[in-house]
Amino acid sequence: MKAFGKILGLVLLGLLLIIVAAGFALTHLFDPNDYKDEIRQIARDKAHIELTLNGDIGWSLFPWLGLELHEASVATLAKPAEPFADLQMLGLSVRVLPLLRREVQMSDVRVEGLNLRLNRDKNGHGNWEDIGKVPVAAGATPPTTATPGQPASDTPIAVEKPAQPIRLDIDSLTVNNARVEYNDELTGKQFSAESIQLSTGAVHDSTNIPVKATAFLGTNQPVLRVRTELNGELRFERALQRYKFEDMKLSGELAGDPLQGKTMTFSAQGQLLLDKAANVAEWTGIKISANQLRALGELKANDLDKTPQISGGISIAQFDLAKFVDSIGQTLPAMAEGSLSKVELVSRVSATPSSVAFDNINLKLDDSSFSGRIAVEDFAKQSLRATLKADTFNVDRYLPPKSEKANSATQVRQAEVANTEADAMAGAGSTPLPDKPSKTAWSNERLLPVERLAKLDVDADLTFGQLTLDKLPIQNAALKASGQGGLLTLSNLSGELYNGDFDAKGTLDVRPTAPVLNLQTRINRVPVEKILESQGKNPPVKGLVNLTSNITGSGNSQQALIDSLNGNASFVINNGVLLNANLEQQLCKGIATLNRKTLSGEPRGKDTPFQELKGNLTFRNGIASNPDLKVRIPGMTVNGDGDIDLRVLGMDYRVGIIVEGDTRAMPDPACQVGEKFVGIEWPLRCRGPLELGAKACRVDNDRLGQVATKMAGDKLSEKIDEKLGDKVSPELKNALKGLFKR
Repeated sequence: MKAFGKILGLVLLGLLLIIVAAGFALTHLFDPNDYKDEIRQIARDKAHIELTLNGDIGWSLFPWLGLELHEASVATLAKPAEPFADLQMLGLSVRVLPLLRREVQMSDVRVEGLNLRLNRDKNGHGNWEDIGKVPVAAGATPPTTATPGQPASDTPIAVEKPAQPIRLDIDSLTVNNARVEYNDELTGKQFSAESIQLSTGAVHDSTNIPVKATAFLGTNQPVLRVRTELNGELRFERALQRYKFEDMKLSGELAGDPLQGKTMTFSAQGQLLLDKAANVAEWTGIKISANQLRALGELKANDLDKTPQISGGISIAQFDLAKFVDSIGQTLPAMAEGSLSKVELVSRVSATPSSVAFDNINLKLDDSSFSGRIAVEDFAKQSLRATLKADTFNVDRYLPPKSEKANSATQVRQAEVANTEADAMAGAGSTPLPDKPSKTAWSNERLLPVERLAKLDVDADLTFGQLTLDKLPIQNAALKASGQGGLLTLSNLSGELYNGDFDAKGTLDVRPTAPVLNLQTRINRVPVEKILESQGKNPPVKGLVNLTSNITGSGNSQQALIDSLNGNASFVINNGVLLNANLEQQLCKGIATLNRKTLSGEPRGKDTPFQELKGNLTFRNGIASNPDLKVRIPGMTVNGDGDIDLRVLGMDYRVGIIVEGDTRAMPDPACQVGEKFVGIEWPLRCRGPLELGAKACRVDNDRLGQVATKMAGDKLSEKIDEKLGDKVSPELKNALKGLFKR
């Protein structure tokens, strides 16, 4: 038995020596470079690719099945002369015995100088789509394929058991100086990844694999260059279909045409998870930075096999948005100094491939705080939805200043009004009537971004504790508006202003060539002088105004809208003052003229208080007709009839002042108001810039002559009654009175 065992051992040892000798002979006496043509043909027949081997082939057989290729390239059989991949060197080796157990144990895998060229032609066909396919000869019928669920013939098909996953075991993977290029001939777009360096630790299932990669990325539309570096630990659990990238850190720099010569430094960190069995992906522990911007958050995606649903949260630390935008080569619209210098955001996020929503927003913008929700419900339609509440917000701070042209026109008009006002005040109403303004008061610059508004799909509901708009401090402001298909609807704009209130609604239709505006407004007990002062104008009147209006206009500039303004309005101002306008002095001047006397004193005051000022306006192409202006002043009533030309902000009124019974003597002897003046309408003419108000009023000498004639006729009638008494019939006396009153 002992001898048999010894003999068997010698036999096995001999066989092993024979195998080792055979392996040595194969690897040293057999040169695969002599069989390149056969290898190329096998690649054509079995893999359906065109393999070109310009360099040497190195190999080993046992215990490692090793392969080393130099200067190799691969092309499709459809275009064998156009390789889509080539490399300088590929080296790998696999243990032979574990292969029998369906285990892949590899030593270091090394790839040097890989170039991968992907191209999509003008017909949209990609060169990678032909890999592994046999080209169809001209006139040949392509091989038929079985309809899904239907075998190609009646031959029974054996059902194979699912193959067991191959177990991978690689010592390391190294890729040096690789390049990937994509070119789309249809769009002209190009993408590239150059100088790719990739290195990993040992690659095993269910263990962390250290990964480090660097690359330079680039595009041509627009021209961008990105330097990137990626670090982390990759873990894959194939049996569970779970993949992780732990302690991931991506960093780099971005430069190119959109950044206008500037550079953006960026980084992103966190833990990534893909669970294909549960159709879930997560990115937790998010840390993102881009120049001055810093953000934290977490994101989770569900239903990856259907329509992915993303949810999570984001927190952006306070940063200077204006400086950030400048640092990436962009320009914000002109606004006040220091605007957008303090921006901070905390919000929940939900999204789909076609929408995104920010809920539970806590946004700090400079000195303002916002809360609420902002969503884009459809990216393709730009469907914007916003429900926001703010404590305070100054809109003027973020609006561009007036253009130099507009400022110049405003300054010219202000100078013109100032000169006219100075003359009016210096002459105390004795100077000639001011001329009607002739220069336009409005800008012809483009007012609305019609193209953007036409595409807008918006629904906004905004409220503000205090809103500053056009220098007006509005309390408890509310704005509700919507827009779709080029029709924008203002459902409500309301608020409290200087202890009064207002509201407005209307529409803006940008579908016609000239946009059409329709606006209805209501103002209740708002100090009119405060509104005018906020616009930098000297108010001609003071008091609480009540106003209702319904107006329309068309055009895309201030001037066009005013020129086409139509509609109506009514207004009442209670307990007010006509500032720098002494109607009593104008009345005295008229009485003194009829008394043939000269006023000896200066006016007692420069203002005229009134109890009520009211009227109705009818707008026709920028001109407001006001036929029923009425002002109630203690002791007198003022009636007016005239027009306001909004195109040049000018006015032209005929005004009558009626003394209603206050017959007390005026301080000036030349202005004695007796019974003979009671009930007489004293004529004034008001003409000039609208800003002058009653300061543009003068005694209407032409109509004053008619008053004198009437008074003379009344006096003569009294004398006829006195002389004739009852001596003649009443009919004759009336005939004589009428004769002298003509």
